[in-house]
Amino acid sequence: MVIQDLQRFLESQVPGACVPVDLLKIAKSVGIRRGNQRNAPRGGYGHTPLTLVVDGEYCLDRLYGGFFSDWVCGGQWNRMVQFLAVLMQTVQNNNIELAVFFNGALEQQRLNEWSRQECSLRKNINSVLKHVTVKGTPPPKVWWVAPVGLRTCLRMALRHLNIQVLCTMDDHHQEVIAFCRENNYHGLMAEDAEYIIFDPPRYFSSHQLKLTYKGSLETKEFILDEVAKGLGLQRNYFCLLAALLGNYLLTETDLRDFYVSLIPGYDKQQTPQEDVIRAVVKFIVNRCDVNNLLTIGAQVFGSVSDPRVAKFKESVQYFLNGTKDGFLRYKPFPSGRRDGGQRHPPHPHSIHRQEIYEPKQSSSPVEGSQDPGPQIDPNPLPLPPVPHEVMRTASERHQKGLMCPWIYQVLTQGEVKFGVCMEDESSRELPHAVLFYRSVRQYVYAILYNLHHHTFMARKAKEEGQKGLATEVPEVKIREWVYTKNNPYRTADVVDATPINWAVPTVQRLWFGSVVDDKKRRLRAFLSCMRSDSPLMLHTSHVPQHLLIMATVLRYIMSTSNGPILRKQELDAFLVTAFSPDLTNAHYLQDLQLPLVTARGCQLAALFMMGVETALFANDACGAPVPWLMCCPWLFFDGKLFHAKLIRANCARSLVEVCDGEIDLVAKVERCRQAVLEGLRVEFAHPPIPPMPGVGTHKVGPPPPYPGFSHYAGRGRGRGAPNRTNTHSDGGGGVGRMFSRGGQLQVAGVVVGSWGPNYGSNGNESRPRGFRHPQYGGNSRDGGGTMQARGEPNRVSRCTRGRPTVLAKRRTIKKREVRTSRGRGVTVETPGNSRTVGMRDMLVMPGGGYDNHLPVGQDGESLTPYPPHTPQSHSSSGLKSPDSGVNVSILE
Repeated sequence: MVIQDLQRFLESQVPGACVPVDLLKIAKSVGIRRGNQRNAPRGGYGHTPLTLVVDGEYCLDRLYGGFFSDWVCGGQWNRMVQFLAVLMQTVQNNNIELAVFFNGALEQQRLNEWSRQECSLRKNINSVLKHVTVKGTPPPKVWWVAPVGLRTCLRMALRHLNIQVLCTMDDHHQEVIAFCRENNYHGLMAEDAEYIIFDPPRYFSSHQLKLTYKGSLETKEFILDEVAKGLGLQRNYFCLLAALLGNYLLTETDLRDFYVSLIPGYDKQQTPQEDVIRAVVKFIVNRCDVNNLLTIGAQVFGSVSDPRVAKFKESVQYFLNGTKDGFLRYKPFPSGRRDGGQRHPPHPHSIHRQEIYEPKQSSSPVEGSQDPGPQIDPNPLPLPPVPHEVMRTASERHQKGLMCPWIYQVLTQGEVKFGVCMEDESSRELPHAVLFYRSVRQYVYAILYNLHHHTFMARKAKEEGQKGLATEVPEVKIREWVYTKNNPYRTADVVDATPINWAVPTVQRLWFGSVVDDKKRRLRAFLSCMRSDSPLMLHTSHVPQHLLIMATVLRYIMSTSNGPILRKQELDAFLVTAFSPDLTNAHYLQDLQLPLVTARGCQLAALFMMGVETALFANDACGAPVPWLMCCPWLFFDGKLFHAKLIRANCARSLVEVCDGEIDLVAKVERCRQAVLEGLRVEFAHPPIPPMPGVGTHKVGPPPPYPGFSHYAGRGRGRGAPNRTNTHSDGGGGVGRMFSRGGQLQVAGVVVGSWGPNYGSNGNESRPRGFRHPQYGGNSRDGGGTMQARGEPNRVSRCTRGRPTVLAKRRTIKKREVRTSRGRGVTVETPGNSRTVGMRDMLVMPGGGYDNHLPVGQDGESLTPYPPHTPQSHSSSGLKSPDSGVNVSILE
């Protein structure tokens, strides 16, 4: 639609229409009090504050903190909260009041426009994943896509900072401008030309919003008088201009014949949008009478009887209703379109609901060859009635941004839509995130519509033979708009509700019950939806309250029956991230540099965050048994830190090394993992098969050095293995050897040299030929077992550090006897004792991270989680515990 390019056109082509401003200086100069003196909040020092409505949908990147490249890792939520705290503190200290809106409306009338935007984002995601796979670096900012859960995190963070947050219910644009006018706000901040057509008091660009180090809050303001002057139009002609530029009511395809008459040789793909805007403005100035829309419609479409004339009139009326004179006519229904099972009459701005539901017919020869867009079924699905108090509470909490928007959409319209997320469409290793959590939503649908209660009442009426009572269980079917490769938002999936296998109370009891049993049932209902109704989940010694959401998501992932998803080191990376003391250190996380970004890590983070959003949806539907302060994602996840832990876990020898030697942290992770895996028959995913040297995937050159890991590795050195840095830098299987993955040397585009990967590391997540997982014994009493040393009978087979590439000269590796008393070894010096230990006693099998095939007991506890790190386990070699002052040095 050309109207989406109007704001960009005004900014670049109309002199004086867009000027840079400092909001802090504007706030100081505001001296006019709002019209409603009683309701006008007072700012500091008795001054009236500068009040602005912010459309959060158009400044997600700004509120996140800017185009930081680390969004691809899954979101840096603590850094986002820190940025928001600084921004809002600056705003409040300078006498500015904000009201931030998020789009919580289903907006079926804009479904076609929404699907096009999501498909465009899907192309960006494909480009991002390809870039990450080939380069191993974060993508450029031009491909920025909102991380999964960003809107939820922003609502929670702004609520935590005492900023007014609101969600729209029926029509996002109309409700935002209506709120601005009804509450006498001074201006509106967004990035959509439709707001310019509404002629707000003042209009600021959210895309240009910047909090500078100088202490200024800069953006650009559109001077609407200058806009009208530059276009040569009166301001009351803006609505006509917007209608003729195309919108969701009167599409650009409907106006194609009109554009051809204005611009000979018009082509949608090749004609610049600026030429279309100038031609439409010239048409309005020379030949239009704003007071006679039928005449204009006849001029545009050739006949008054053309069906597009009606769409044209409705489009003009839509924009008129957002202006100062017409906004009072816009009165949205506060409780949506369903109340007690009865649908409301058509909304005045829904504009021919039956026409919108019908599949779009071709109005020109070109349109028939294009994607028809979403096909909306005109027949609403039958749903049981919703109690009035439930609908009222859902409406109020939704409007204040206190509840997941999916609940209101399900209750009012029986539909819900899901955007695309960071995942590979054709991946066979990881599932489709939205479809993966569908079973959770099916449980939630049954809870919201009291399916268990209806089943019980129908069975009771059938057994007693009571007449006049319903003996059939009502069907609960919800339409879900999900993007898949085979169905890119063309049709909605009809999903059946699934009841939980115990007597779940009604939604009234779950939401409004105040006795202790009601609270217990709320929590049990939530845990049942997440397949996490196990005893250890309720033990705070295993799962702290602020980690309950994370634990339920991980348990759901591990309990899937469609095959293993996570590898053992990946599960540990999630847990270590949640317990890490660095999680709340925003400065450290901002300075942390990742040497490599993997596509699998990005997709795992997106899968996890989609699970968090689904868990919050279930939590709100069950009456919020987990308080919202314990649901904030920044309490247990950070995408950048997760990537760092995942890289460490893929090459570490034990969990202690991943935890930087923090034994307390190891114990917490072990207990939480035990709760997550309790009662499950766990099977971890296999690492990928290593490619042949020089064949297959793209060559990735060695990444730059990782300054963050050098600081990172030394943080826990006091309690970890002594002299950790030496083992890493000298080939001990640590960070220093992690990225020996081979590569090519090119000069002027010609390959002049090539080297193969070092399979003693885990840079490309592969294992050398002949690798076998370490064998663990499972007879110990605590289920830990001991890892058998190399060189003993039935132990791990030996392998070389690497194998020759196709360009290298093959060498014959001769077997030789390993001497334990001479040659390379490790000298262990303790007070009063000195001993040289052979390298065979200290070697750990490289590659593959932790063992992925550990046996798991019936109670879900891993029989061999890690080699024990007790002083007794080293008694044979003379090693002592890390706190005993052992000095380790490498001998040549």
